[in-house]
Amino acid sequence: MTDFSTILACAVHDMKNSLCLLLQSIETLGDEIGDSDDSVSDRLASIHYEASRLNTSLMHILSLYRAGREQLPLNIDEHYLEDVVDDVIATNQKYIDNKRMLLSIEHQQEITWYLDNELICLLLNDILINAIRYSKQHILIKTYVQDDYLCIQVEDDGSGYPQSMLDANNSEMQDFDISTGRTGLGLYFARMIALAHERNGKTGEILMENGGTYGGSVFTLKLP
Repeated sequence: MTDFSTILACAVHDMKNSLCLLLQSIETLGDEIGDSDDSVSDRLASIHYEASRLNTSLMHILSLYRAGREQLPLNIDEHYLEDVVDDVIATNQKYIDNKRMLLSIEHQQEITWYLDNELICLLLNDILINAIRYSKQHILIKTYVQDDYLCIQVEDDGSGYPQSMLDANNSEMQDFDISTGRTGLGLYFARMIALAHERNGKTGEILMENGGTYGGSVFTLKLP
């Protein structure tokens, strides 16, 4: 007898493929409309955000399913951080343009690091689309090395993280309630990816705070 979780995973995979086609259609429509109508651009940006958020949630579910079958599978290889950041930005460029965001990038130096590129890009994509959604206009992405950890930081000029999210930042994995909605699932998934990256007895972590360059939310991913 087929396990229901396997059927669900297959259905989620099909839905994700359909969503990818929908996102491509939204981007094509945005190119055709251009900047001729601000109200239409704003609506397209909102639709693109919701579709991207749903696509990310489906990816979360698939990864959690795989993690339930075995340990979260990792494909660790050496990557240039500039390329990783550029890929995440390129995925969301239409949304950035439609929202008229001013995005800045600061690389401390040319950094290469061993990581799972697919999972890290998925994590950062989730963080970036939420920063675009909740910021006023400015977003900053920084990469640097500190105390033998790679740090990737996303800052914005929004109203900052609510206290509930800051409290969850200090929770242990077993304390996460993923039934609370996208915030709970997103944080759980980000923490799971970070912890899966191990090196020399150290594990990755995520940090959330308010302040930074623009006085809004500051998300930091640290990988050993």
